[in-house]
Amino acid sequence: MALTLAEAAKLSNDTLRTGVIETVVKASPVLARLPFITVLGNGLTYNRENALASADFYDVGDTWTEGTPTFTQVTATLKILGGDADVDNFLAKTRGNLQDLLVTVVEQKAKAVAHTFEDVFLYGDSAGEQQAV
Repeated sequence: MALTLAEAAKLSNDTLRTGVIETVVKASPVLARLPFITVLGNGLTYNRENALASADFYDVGDTWTEGTPTFTQVTATLKILGGDADVDNFLAKTRGNLQDLLVTVVEQKAKAVAHTFEDVFLYGDSAGEQQAV
C-alpha cells in the first residue's frame, strides 16, 4: 500500500506557517522580546495597582500612620488577532510569474497583525474591545 496523502502531510513542514511567524517577529521588535504565557480558559484576571502605599519620614518617637495600597481586579478576555488573506486561484496561476501572490498577501497580513498588536500594546484601546496583557 502506498503512502497516503494524509500520512505524507504529517511528515512535511508547513513553510507558510514558519514564514508568517518569522515575518511577525521581524516586523515587531516588541513581540520578539515579550514573554508569553499559556492561558487556559477564556480570560485572565489580574490585579491592577490603583495607588501605592504611602511612606513618610518620621522623627524618633513619632506615631507612624498606616498607608495601604489599593487595587482593582481586571479581567482581560482572550481575543484572536488576525485577518483573512485570500488570493484567487486564477490570479495566483496567471499573475504570479514575478512574485508569488499568496506569499506576498500572507506576508502583508502578518505585518498588519504585528503592527496592530504593537499599536494596541503601546496605546491601548479606549473602547475596551482589545486589551493587551
